[in-house]
Order: sequence, then C-alpha cells, then structure tokens
Amino acid sequence: MTDPPEVLFVCVHNAGRSQMAAALLQHHAQGRVTVRSAGSAPAASINPAVHEVMLELGIDLAHEAPKRLTTGAVEAADVVITMGCGDACPVFPGKRYLDWRLTDPAGKSIEEVRTIRDNIDQRIRDLFAELVNN
Repeated sequence: MTDPPEVLFVCVHNAGRSQMAAALLQHHAQGRVTVRSAGSAPAASINPAVHEVMLELGIDLAHEAPKRLTTGAVEAADVVITMGCGDACPVFPGKRYLDWRLTDPAGKSIEEVRTIRDNIDQRIRDLFAELVNN
C-alpha cells in the first residue's frame, strides 16, 4: 500500500454514494489518505439531496462534480470501493476491492438520503481505522 494510501470510490453516476464516501473519508482522514471518486456513467451534477445532507455535517460538495472512471484512477488506487458500478469497473491484480451494497440516493427523500449518508459514514470510519492501523 502506498503512503498515504489511496482509496477510489466508484458508483454509476458519481453523484451520490461515491461523492458522499469520498467527502466523508477526506473529512475524517485530514490528509492521511488520498481520496478519489468516479462514475462509470457520470451524471451532470451532484444529487441536490446529497449536497443538502452533507451540508448538515459541514461538508460542502458545491465545488465537486461527477467524474468519469478511468483506468488510471483504478491503477493508482490501493483500495477500490464499488457501489453498484457492475462490470464497468476494471479489475487489476494486487488491488484490494470492496463492494459496498448501498441504496442509490437518486429519487429518495432527505430522510432516506440521510440514512444512506450515516451508513456510509460508519463504513468510512471503520475503513479509516483499518487503513491507519495497518
């Protein structure tokens, strides 16, 4: 694993789950982890409900935009966490892959998106603890 470790979060649109995960890991890691996110079919913008629930935590996604998944991003990552990108995610030997089955926040209420955010936050806290203790 590189120092600092690099984590890539991938979902289809890079407008919800992967954006929340990346922002939460950046928030908790405070520079101790390199964080990226991408989508296999990026949306035009971040889901407004996702932006709103992240603001509740003091994390502003206004400067973020969905990004296309590239082979280079996967090659650079130590850990690749997929969230429903399916076969669009390239697989390289020597990488650690995790698949987090999470509800897509698209079309969900603020309360439902908040629950998804909190689920992601707990997973992020566990992942971060593992990364810094290895």
